[in-house]
Amino acid sequence: MSQHLLLPLAILAISPIPGAFQDSALSPTQEEPEDLDCGRPEPSARIMGGSDAQPGTWPWQVSLHQGGGHICGGSLIAPSWVLSAAHCFVTNGTLEPAAEWSVVLGVHSQDGPLDGAHVRAVSAILVPDNYSGVERGADLALLRLASPARLGPTVRPVCLPRASHRFAHGTACWATGWGDIQEADPLPLPWVLQEVELRLLGEAACQCLYSRPGPFNLTFQLLPGMLCAGYPEGRRDTCQGDSGGPLVCEEGGRWFQAGITSFGFGCGRRNRPGVFTAVAPYEAWIREQVLGSEPGPAFPTQSPEPQSGLPEPTDENCTIALPECGKAPRPGAWPWEAQVMVPGSRPCYGALVSESWVLAPASCFPGRISSDLPPHDLDNWRVMLPSRPRAERVARLVPHENASWDDASNLALLQLRAPVNLSAAPRPVCLPHPEHYFLPGSRCRLARWGHTEPVPGAGSLLEAELLGVWWCHCLYGRQGESVPPPGEPPQALCPAYQEEEVAGRCWNYSHWSLLCREEGTWFLAGIRDLPNDCLRPRAFYPLQTHGPWISHVTRGAYLEDQLAWDWGPEGEETETQTCPPHTEHGACGLRPEPALMGVLWPWLAEVHVAGERVCTGILVAPGWVLAATHCILRLGSTTVPYIEVYLGRAGASPLPQSHQVSRLVISIRLPRHLGLRPPLALLELSSRVEPSPSALPICLHPGGTPLGASCWVLGWKDPQDRVPVAAAVSILTPRLCHCLYQGILPPGTLCVLYAEGQEDRCEVTSAPPLLCQTEEGSWVLVGMAIRGSRELFAAIAPEETWISQTVGEVHFLPPSGFPHWLPEGGDLCPPDMARASGSPRAALFLLLLTLLIQG
Repeated sequence: MSQHLLLPLAILAISPIPGAFQDSALSPTQEEPEDLDCGRPEPSARIMGGSDAQPGTWPWQVSLHQGGGHICGGSLIAPSWVLSAAHCFVTNGTLEPAAEWSVVLGVHSQDGPLDGAHVRAVSAILVPDNYSGVERGADLALLRLASPARLGPTVRPVCLPRASHRFAHGTACWATGWGDIQEADPLPLPWVLQEVELRLLGEAACQCLYSRPGPFNLTFQLLPGMLCAGYPEGRRDTCQGDSGGPLVCEEGGRWFQAGITSFGFGCGRRNRPGVFTAVAPYEAWIREQVLGSEPGPAFPTQSPEPQSGLPEPTDENCTIALPECGKAPRPGAWPWEAQVMVPGSRPCYGALVSESWVLAPASCFPGRISSDLPPHDLDNWRVMLPSRPRAERVARLVPHENASWDDASNLALLQLRAPVNLSAAPRPVCLPHPEHYFLPGSRCRLARWGHTEPVPGAGSLLEAELLGVWWCHCLYGRQGESVPPPGEPPQALCPAYQEEEVAGRCWNYSHWSLLCREEGTWFLAGIRDLPNDCLRPRAFYPLQTHGPWISHVTRGAYLEDQLAWDWGPEGEETETQTCPPHTEHGACGLRPEPALMGVLWPWLAEVHVAGERVCTGILVAPGWVLAATHCILRLGSTTVPYIEVYLGRAGASPLPQSHQVSRLVISIRLPRHLGLRPPLALLELSSRVEPSPSALPICLHPGGTPLGASCWVLGWKDPQDRVPVAAAVSILTPRLCHCLYQGILPPGTLCVLYAEGQEDRCEVTSAPPLLCQTEEGSWVLVGMAIRGSRELFAAIAPEETWISQTVGEVHFLPPSGFPHWLPEGGDLCPPDMARASGSPRAALFLLLLTLLIQG
């Protein structure tokens, strides 16, 4: 049986409400009526993590129905009164009508006829005046029955503790109910009442556990009137649908109700015990509400009285449970690696996820997920586990219902005939909950998965770190869609590898899972069974969405909470973001806003020419860089120099999630139609560059400057340090450009005007590029600087045909905007205006003034 209520994200730490419990300390002297016996069930043989209760074991347990179905639990405290939780009946601050509710008493199984049970209507629902939400305490309610319950062997009241009653920390108590047996996993038919033993935790111990970040990175402030019960290691708890039910402890042959199931962070999660409403502090309130009822609830005197005034130990009671999964002696030595041996087939690699279950690709067992093939005989199947001398036998195969058509659901679970001992090797791997957020930069490794071949090369090639969700989604996701924020399952997980691809090593027949580490614990984060060419996989299907299915089938897999919570600057990862459009060749021109460190330009290349000079280059395709010819080739030289290209560099400042990429240039291509000294050159790289935040092609635009774009000159101020800087500019219209530089401009030249104070940001000897960002967010290369000038750039758009024919994989956006070269004929300029007054800014001012006067 599991837990009741997932705590909303907004709840972080709640302060007590003044006066909320001031009446609960009263100690009435009234004894319970002698004719009402309580807390004594009929003798019998003796919830996430619970089991079926025996009929009559918990005769005070009731089921509260609304709309004909079970909603919450409750406990009979007197023939006409039931105790439950306020949050079952209050919606948006409004108490629901009592007439909508009914109480079922004496029920054991809720499937079919309720044999021996009887139903009572509810005449009134009472909640404390200061109740305003489960996280603020006072979460209890009294239901008055329209007619008294019929007491008998299966229907008896429970005893209530007095305000002075103390339950010792560590007491073994019992919670009961018909709630979910795991998160989002309803109790299966025949819906038999579940019971689970929980231990009471002291306030200091419970607060210590809830002061550590848990699901959603939340902590919680325990309030007076709240009670914790459970275990630091989790796995046994109450859950959704158990709310309002009793937590009872036996003392002196009677059962006392210590708590009311209230709320929790998930169900059965580690270091997240259930939170109950303590009943004892509300003795006075309960007595006041039932005053005049005969017989009323019984509050027997505690015997023997507990010692009071002893402080609760804090240090020794605060035992933080560590994960029981995901521990490896060293990276690459995976104690959960499982080989499934099927006769007539190659070994299939999977992972041990519990003492009895192995997760593996369903595609390894086609005969079991397709009706077209005869099923295999499980009697001949074997599973090899690390440090196990003999093979394990397989009892059951459960493929994912979508495995035959959805690559992201290519999963199957194999149940072992006998559970393995997890106190020694092998050990299970941890699995993520749906809301798990693997942090950008997480250290990850590849592990064998499915029918795989030996690893090509050294083990270091299996190391990786995760890209941010924005990068992963925009590189490989659907264009224009919103990026999933933290807490929502991503569409993909993308690793960036520590080393570049090495020629001659082909990964084409190697399939992989992705393991990521958090605080020394390894999680199975993603799967990839379909290889893509000879490269290591760039995107994995995330396992988060399959956690509930795995948990439902196995009832014991180790779904573990997130352990690392450094989400970066507040708001950076949680704002809704979308991706710029893709081209036919994929994503280009991606740069997140705000850019990390302000210096991330993934297409900006340093072109080192023969050890003499460094030119600016722009990555335009996975194997090509565009640069200014005059910077690459010396005037009059006929030899091709030795050139190296570096991407992912930012001067002396290391970039987060950045890996420097270097390539040799094996050829230089020039547009022949422009003569011997064309302004642009294409550099062919020795091997392709895979897309990443360190090295991503820029977009090109065939129609000149995109409409509505903002433009910049990108380069560096210091040619030695080479920290990228961008200077804001405006691109002049063709007419203004022609008038300012009349008679001296080569065809296809762009003119820019720098924003105030931006003229000297970039040095010009490295031939910086001219970039624009479109309204959709893509960055576009518009031009490359002409020799010796800050304001003149060779336009890219006129060379679309040459670039496309040479490269073939270049990213051109759909055409829009206007061209930046003049039609034939016509003198559009006033006489003697070219280069007037010495500076472009002054000349432009005079030119505009003249044109306005002429107009």
